[in-house]
Amino acid sequence: MVMAIVSVENLKMSYGKGRVQALKGVSFDVGEGEIFGLIGPDGAGKTSLFRVLTTLLLADSGTAVVDGMDVVKDYKKIRQHIGYMPGRFSLYQDLTVEENLSFFATVFNTTIEENYHLVEDIYRQIEPFKKRKAGKLSGGMKQKLALSCALIHAPHVLFLDEPTTGVDPVSRKEFWEMLQKLKKNFKLSIVVSTPYMDEAVQCDRIAFIQEGQLLTIDTPENIIRAYTRTLWAVRSDKMHRLLTDLRGITGVNTAFAFGENHHATVDSSVLTIESLREQLVVIGHHNIVIEAVKPTTEDCFMNLQK
Repeated sequence: MVMAIVSVENLKMSYGKGRVQALKGVSFDVGEGEIFGLIGPDGAGKTSLFRVLTTLLLADSGTAVVDGMDVVKDYKKIRQHIGYMPGRFSLYQDLTVEENLSFFATVFNTTIEENYHLVEDIYRQIEPFKKRKAGKLSGGMKQKLALSCALIHAPHVLFLDEPTTGVDPVSRKEFWEMLQKLKKNFKLSIVVSTPYMDEAVQCDRIAFIQEGQLLTIDTPENIIRAYTRTLWAVRSDKMHRLLTDLRGITGVNTAFAFGENHHATVDSSVLTIESLREQLVVIGHHNIVIEAVKPTTEDCFMNLQK
């Protein structure tokens, strides 16, 4: 049985004297050497949860244990054992790349040389710019520098809060490749949050979070496998109107925008692809394409919405 390196039990947290409930009884475990993803939209509670787990905020109630230590009682020790990359770039913008990395190594009483093996693959990509001030780096380069600084003291657990937000698709892909290498080569436990549903498949297990509550926890494959609804991709020459029209048709349970199409869950005992096409033609749609599709993690998340 895989040991839990992060264990959260019934965590509750609020802001504004209880007016805003950020976390509503959150519970989960993260196994050693696992990439665990928290997937949800902005405002779901991801950052609040990360700040509690990294000892930056106190929860109202519940418990959280990281690397065998309580986040309240052992907060000083925990800070030596974790790496944290907040959603907003938080390094010293007026220091160079090299100076930032050296500074964070010094804070943790280590050196770049001692733990260079951990950051070598990542740092090598930004080393040509080591004399450049951090504030002058591109988004992807800032991301790599922040990850290097979070790793330089050889943490046991890495917390990454929306690390790929605001960077280009190539940098996003490279970043996930780096995380997979860290897991494979160093057995590092990684807890990562993201609003991008397509990144869920990069994780060993994921938890969908919405309005401070976890909707489900499982592997991406199992979550997709558990989806049982009939799902169609629909498009026409009037895409904006199509969404409203789909929602008004008997037999369509849900409809939401999905890239170039709209995804609709339907009651197949009421609707066929042809009967839906006929109804759309009657109300003025043309160039209609309807096809059955396999669900994605985003479809699964939408299906769990109340």
